[in-house]
Amino acid sequence: MKKFIILLGIIVGTLSSCSNYIEEESLSNVPADGTYKTAAGFQLLINTNYAWLKSIYGGNPWLFEAGTDMYAEGRTPEPAGLSQYTLLIPSSDNVADLYRPCYQLIQSVNKAIYYSSVTEQTANLNMLLGEARFLRAQAYFLLVQTYGGVPIVSENITTPVLSFTRNSAEEVYTQIITDLDFALANVGTAAYSTSGKVNKRAVNDLLAKVYLTRGYETFGKADDFSKAASYADAAIAGQALNIPFNQLFVTTATGDNDLNAETIFSVQYDKASTSTDPTKLGNSQFYYFSSYLGGAETGAPLRSYNLCPTDYALGLYEKGDARWNATFMTEIVEGPETVNGSTKTILYYPYYRSSNPATLKVRHFYEPKWFTPADKTAWMTANASRLASTFVYHPWGEYSAAHTLIKNLDCYTIPVKKFDDANPTTPSSTGPVSTRDIIVSRLGETYLIAAEAYLKAGNPGTGLARLNEVRRRAGVANATLAQFNIDYILDERGRELLGEYKRWFDLKRTGTLVARASAYNYKIKEANFVGVDGKLKILRPIPQSALDLNQNKDFPQNPGY
Repeated sequence: MKKFIILLGIIVGTLSSCSNYIEEESLSNVPADGTYKTAAGFQLLINTNYAWLKSIYGGNPWLFEAGTDMYAEGRTPEPAGLSQYTLLIPSSDNVADLYRPCYQLIQSVNKAIYYSSVTEQTANLNMLLGEARFLRAQAYFLLVQTYGGVPIVSENITTPVLSFTRNSAEEVYTQIITDLDFALANVGTAAYSTSGKVNKRAVNDLLAKVYLTRGYETFGKADDFSKAASYADAAIAGQALNIPFNQLFVTTATGDNDLNAETIFSVQYDKASTSTDPTKLGNSQFYYFSSYLGGAETGAPLRSYNLCPTDYALGLYEKGDARWNATFMTEIVEGPETVNGSTKTILYYPYYRSSNPATLKVRHFYEPKWFTPADKTAWMTANASRLASTFVYHPWGEYSAAHTLIKNLDCYTIPVKKFDDANPTTPSSTGPVSTRDIIVSRLGETYLIAAEAYLKAGNPGTGLARLNEVRRRAGVANATLAQFNIDYILDERGRELLGEYKRWFDLKRTGTLVARASAYNYKIKEANFVGVDGKLKILRPIPQSALDLNQNKDFPQNPGY
């Protein structure tokens, strides 16, 4: 059995709740061994498995989105290695951001599996184990896509292991599928929106993604794509995309719509459970994909000015696509807000909070790609009374990431609004903090997974039907069979899933990372990917910190490093 060392703390019930529905109980004065041997204590351990997802998804999204065709630097630098590849080495900043927390989750699941044989035996024990093994599969799937073959750890490690051996990627996929097969047979069927727990739909969805991704590998099986299509259809279960796109991510001062009927799996947050330390227990997804909006003095949310949409990403949308206005804050408004008896003009947030929207002034407007000169004239005329004294009209082509090389000012790239938190737990001056859920899987993406799987399985007609369900909901014309190929699917995924922590994996899976990143990201050229011995830097490197801890010095690094 392959073993892996990582510095792990004892996992106890002091972590915040992972869900609005899965609440952890404080058992701080009870020995862990005794606690986990009770039914209530074992449930606590399962809850802790869910909570580790926050460490994986809640921080910086560099390994999910940096260095792709859709997002690039604005005026704030991104980690140079991950975003541009030339300087990517095993000790680069943020390379270990998935390696470390994924293994922490794996260790937590291994502990649950160990205690399952000695805890109080209950009727729902295998269901809880199914949930845990789904989470372990999710962690290994992130690892194998990012780093290739990694050590498979299935023991509950209680003392340091000083030497570990690398498993092949093929072996890791086998382990993932084994875990998911067990999960599918044992998890419940309760709707995710009411239970907040892994269910059969979530397992089918992840199995579809795993088989689809393995199908592209040299060791993929002949039926991987057809299996992916079948599992995706099982996850879809005949449900049409009937929630308007602008309601999928809606946020208001009184609540959010994160747990809607199309959410399949998410990392859940709760304002009450983060109140003790919101700056650490919230997440930072809303912080990225935008320009800096002017700072605390404006009352606007602080943004990073990196991972800004590229010209390619912004140009994916056509007139009538509901996803344009639902994804981007096409107008930045300002209006009065009174706090502690003092009234001042606030930027951005009045869009969500104003009781009289008609009185709001427009500070910035971002012209869409399809605007003609006549459209601009019509818009300016219709909105003349709404324009602020400092109004700025941003023409098409002058608000992408690359444009910051020409004009480097606040609000000069269009903000992505779909992750906004209209009621953050901390003031903007404290930095990036949100308690919105992070959506890991949703039905719209499952349709696109099915579309890609059917195409690769040699059934493009059915695949096109799945893709066109996504376009139907968006309000745009059906794609045709002549258009339907991998590039079109990647474009559609870009429109549908902008910012949703998918893009690097999409490009890596489909073998288009080098071509697309170098074509559309102004910071990247094909030569950036060429590493040691001329090998391409497709996988991220195994982190140097992990190699330094390993006494087995025969552990191989990835090609190009």
